Amino acid sequence: MGNIYLKQRNYSKAIKFYRMALDQIPSVHKEMRIKIMQNIGITFIKTGQYSDAINSFEHIMSTAPNLKSGFNLILSYFAIGDREKMKKAFQKLIAVPLEIDEDDKYIAPNDDPHTNLVIEAIKNDHLRQMERERKAMAEKYIMTAAKLIAPVIETSFAVGYDWCVEVVKASQYVELANDLEINKAITYLRQKDFNQAVETLKMFEKKDSRVKSAAATNLSFLYYLENEFAQASSYADLAVNSDRYNPSALTNKGNTVFANGDYEKAAEFYKEALRNDSSCTEALYNIGLTYKKLNRLLEALDCFLKLHAILRNSAQVLYQIASVYELMDDPNQAIEWLMQLISVVPTDSRALSKLGELYDSEGDKSQAFQYYYESYRYFPSNIEVIEWLGAYYIDTQFCEKAIQYFERAALIQPTQVKWQLMVASCFRRSGNYQKALDTYKDIHRKFPENVECLRFLVRLCTDIGLKEVQEYATKLKRLEKIKEMREQRIKSGRDGSGGSRTSSRREGSASSDSGQNCNASSKGERLSAKLRALPGTNEPYESSSNRELGKCRAPPSPNSHRRGRIGEAAPHTRGACGNSPRHRCSHRTPGERFW
Repeated sequence: MGNIYLKQRNYSKAIKFYRMALDQIPSVHKEMRIKIMQNIGITFIKTGQYSDAINSFEHIMSTAPNLKSGFNLILSYFAIGDREKMKKAFQKLIAVPLEIDEDDKYIAPNDDPHTNLVIEAIKNDHLRQMERERKAMAEKYIMTAAKLIAPVIETSFAVGYDWCVEVVKASQYVELANDLEINKAITYLRQKDFNQAVETLKMFEKKDSRVKSAAATNLSFLYYLENEFAQASSYADLAVNSDRYNPSALTNKGNTVFANGDYEKAAEFYKEALRNDSSCTEALYNIGLTYKKLNRLLEALDCFLKLHAILRNSAQVLYQIASVYELMDDPNQAIEWLMQLISVVPTDSRALSKLGELYDSEGDKSQAFQYYYESYRYFPSNIEVIEWLGAYYIDTQFCEKAIQYFERAALIQPTQVKWQLMVASCFRRSGNYQKALDTYKDIHRKFPENVECLRFLVRLCTDIGLKEVQEYATKLKRLEKIKEMREQRIKSGRDGSGGSRTSSRREGSASSDSGQNCNASSKGERLSAKLRALPGTNEPYESSSNRELGKCRAPPSPNSHRRGRIGEAAPHTRGACGNSPRHRCSHRTPGERFW
């Protein structure tokens, strides 16, 4: 009855029935009384009555100590903030006897065939499995308790960890001391103290192979994040040599090779990591990235679909599947997967802008506008999105609405004259000539050497009949003359140096230029073509450097670590001790994991 009330969260009645049961059980049934008292203590914790819980657990630990009661006692003292009692409770937890056989029992003492057969039979029987589970549970309680109390029992977390390490070293769990030291390094990482983390991990270079591999894996991870790939590769090698079956070490080694551009070799390391641990999702993700780099798109898609079956709501995986379909010229499938992505991360501006780009390429302007506008709402500083929205409104003859987008672009890039020229152009095209004139004058004050601005000023002043037209015309003539002389000097310099070039060199240059042009993104080309088609050649909008409007950014380097952008092809990294939470989907390096 007490258990039922506890499940129903009726804690007062649960305690009442537990106490009634306790009164009816004679003292000779010691084990049953201890279990009921443990339930009473847990119920007191749930109600926040920590003093009463402490009384129950203290009685258990003095009568028949066990791991669960010792751990709950530490939690209760932690809740009330009693440092000294936390230390004493931790020492009691460490001292709880495991009551299991030593590992030496399962080593054959001699060559006696009969003894060897017996040991072979019992070394993995049910009793041995129960002993392993009990030991693993004890280590889990101790590690969790140490990580919980270390930051609060002393003046700093480092001193607290040192105290816990010393207590553990003097106990039967001496091998846990190394794991605690590694957790200390991870705590330094969480506090952004990378130097202390590195120093702590370097202490393990002369330890046994398991600990050395774990520490070297984390050092490799740290140096990889710092873009120090030589050091990352060195420690990855050390981790792999110490433990060839460590999937985290193999993944990190693959990452360093990936960063150096050797994608075939990187794939081999990732495959080996998967052979050692088929659940290593980081290695599977990174193989997909590697195949994508090698343009083996079907194999990349296969990897990401397998990963999607394991991680159903992973934003990075969904984005990569959509990206592969886009590279395979299947925009409908890419749109379908991106729709799944925004159902997981509905506020991710990059995913929304990618949907807008795909709909735009399919000719569906209304849907493209919807997703570009949503992207702008969540991240109003993306120049490409702002540019597209401004061009859309000009294309649909709503120049007044385009003004706000080009004004924002001018705020983001105040040294780029083209945005301010576009604002002035929109004023002029909407019939607000006075505002256009004031804007052009303001641009001329900021950029007195801009020829385009002066041309528009001359034209507007002439149309309106202002006296300043002569002043601006004189300046324009002077600037055009200077520009013409500069172009002549450049042309004569090219003619002088061009004679010595061979025809084959010219052909090589031409092919190189052609190759560079092929690298422009299709989005930039489409946008540039659209902007060129908007007004005539003598219109202000056309004159504001269409070549720059169509300019596209280079694809991100695999070594970049711009955090949070879904779809950046930075390989997952792995450490060796515990997961750190993934980042935010929309603004974090995808896939960075710390184990």
